[in-house]
Amino acid sequence: MKVLVIGGGAREHALCRSLSLDPAVSALYCAPGNAGIADVATLRPVDALDGAAVATLATELAADLVVVGPEAPLVAGVADAVRAAGIPVFGPSAEAAQLEGSKAFAKDVMAAAGVPTARSYVCTTPEEVDAALDAFGAPYVVKDDGLAAGKGVVVTEDLAAARAHALGCDRVVIEEYLDGPEVSLFAITDGVTVVPLQPAQDFKRALDGDQGPNTGGMGAYSPLPWADPKLVDEVMELVLQPTVDELRRRGTPFSGLLYAGLAITSRGTRVIEFNARFGDPETQVVLARLRTPLAGVLLNAANGTLDALPPLVWCEDAAVTVVIASHNYPETPRTGDPIEGLLEVAAEDEPDAYVLHAGTRREGDAIVSAGGRVLSVTATGSDLAQAREKAYKAVARIRLDGSQHRTDIAAKAAGHS
Repeated sequence: MKVLVIGGGAREHALCRSLSLDPAVSALYCAPGNAGIADVATLRPVDALDGAAVATLATELAADLVVVGPEAPLVAGVADAVRAAGIPVFGPSAEAAQLEGSKAFAKDVMAAAGVPTARSYVCTTPEEVDAALDAFGAPYVVKDDGLAAGKGVVVTEDLAAARAHALGCDRVVIEEYLDGPEVSLFAITDGVTVVPLQPAQDFKRALDGDQGPNTGGMGAYSPLPWADPKLVDEVMELVLQPTVDELRRRGTPFSGLLYAGLAITSRGTRVIEFNARFGDPETQVVLARLRTPLAGVLLNAANGTLDALPPLVWCEDAAVTVVIASHNYPETPRTGDPIEGLLEVAAEDEPDAYVLHAGTRREGDAIVSAGGRVLSVTATGSDLAQAREKAYKAVARIRLDGSQHRTDIAAKAAGHS
């Protein structure tokens, strides 16, 4: 099977790494990729937002499957263009991807499907913003309606900061604050059948102790030793299957990866948000624990045959990933700094710990930072404590001037494992 992955972040590196280990994959390509993905896949240049260009590339490569990684190409209709070329694609249509592309659309779908979520208001004027902030009170939850690369959400006790963020958006969703721990649950679907993956927890705040601004994610872990064993079944029944059924009922079936961001509140499980693709950094830890070969699972979803898929097989090991970010991320991250120590991790820690590239590029013989989140260091172990130890040991080998990372990823959960 020839597989083409679209994107160039740590999520795509994790996907490519898993696909490269699948014996059914005879050729693996990634476009545009990054410096790390080049070690496991052949890179091809492409504008990931240009559906026609992606479809042409897939045709030239005689790809048997195209996997569209990031949200922006999905919302731009890249999956539609590939499907129109007659090539199986893992990723929803532009219409279905509005589940992530528009918070207001997602709220409408959830209301129609009876999915439990936070009460909210959609606001387009300063007067509506002020009324909504006043109605819910602090802490304020303000979400840009459109795509914002994981940084469009502000949760704050500061009314002025909440109002400023809201007024900086064309359309904004203001909702009640949900208490309790957060959980990420991925599900693979062909628009009818839904296959849940293992739950994970990520860390959105930039600094230890969940302080600092929201980011795209600074680390993650799986499994969740503190979670109710019935959580996945509950979310399947109350959230995932009803959402897929509602989208199909609307004539916009969702085929691909449905990501539910959940809050386990004192009043029950509530949906914080939906994403239309694998989430970063949770993908890194979930795929690290998946033993079923990945390509066949994604192809079954693309072909509408998930009902014929045998149950997924998972390893009992725990997985932890720690994000190394560049100086001053997420505000104005510095790029172009050389990264050292990558070969040391490869030599000393593989396969228990490995580095997945996000914002990197090659300059001559050197690999340099090229984005805010630069690397994800992922490790597995018999439990979370061992996985954490291995991950942070590998992090310590990497040298990037001015870089930052959280030191408390999975620390609390490790005490439960």
